[in-house]
Amino acid sequence: MARFVHAWIQFFVLLTPFFGLSMFVLYTADQEAGRKQSLAAKVTLAVLVVCLLLFFLGNPLFELIGITIDSFRVGAGILLFLSAVALVRGNERPNSDDEDVAVVPLAIPILVGPATTGAILISGAEPATASQQIATLLALVAAIACIGAILLASDFIERVIKARGIAILSKLTGLVLSAMASQMVFDGARHLLRGGK
Repeated sequence: MARFVHAWIQFFVLLTPFFGLSMFVLYTADQEAGRKQSLAAKVTLAVLVVCLLLFFLGNPLFELIGITIDSFRVGAGILLFLSAVALVRGNERPNSDDEDVAVVPLAIPILVGPATTGAILISGAEPATASQQIATLLALVAAIACIGAILLASDFIERVIKARGIAILSKLTGLVLSAMASQMVFDGARHLLRGGK
């Protein structure tokens, strides 16, 4: 249970829910409620499919390109830190004019960006028992479900906390991400220096 809770918190923060919410609100500002609900469902499904593929392709990918988990952990941690800095500074901005934005850019790269991709690959590739892997996988699915619920409730949340509130939550998420990034880099570097894999 402890592993599930820890993994759920980690995945939930990695998916930057409040930044994703702020971008979702921006993209759907002129759309009716039904269209927003449909788009939220599409975004959630896209995130689920992408994350599951990343989770299960971790080991084969590492074996194919011949790198260790710790090397990837350091790289992913650096990307995660850069994403965190962008969130805190408010530099992330949508840059797509596509009519259907469910997959790109809302699912990828806003919710599942390079840093999130790296973290999920690592989680799927780390040595663990079957029960631990199941707990981690269930935590990932639960985190994605929470993201979907937040997007579905975007109108209500926006009315309650306003755009400024969403922006503040996005920046707080960035601060937590920066701490997670530091831990990832530290763990990866420590194992590499010890000659671990």
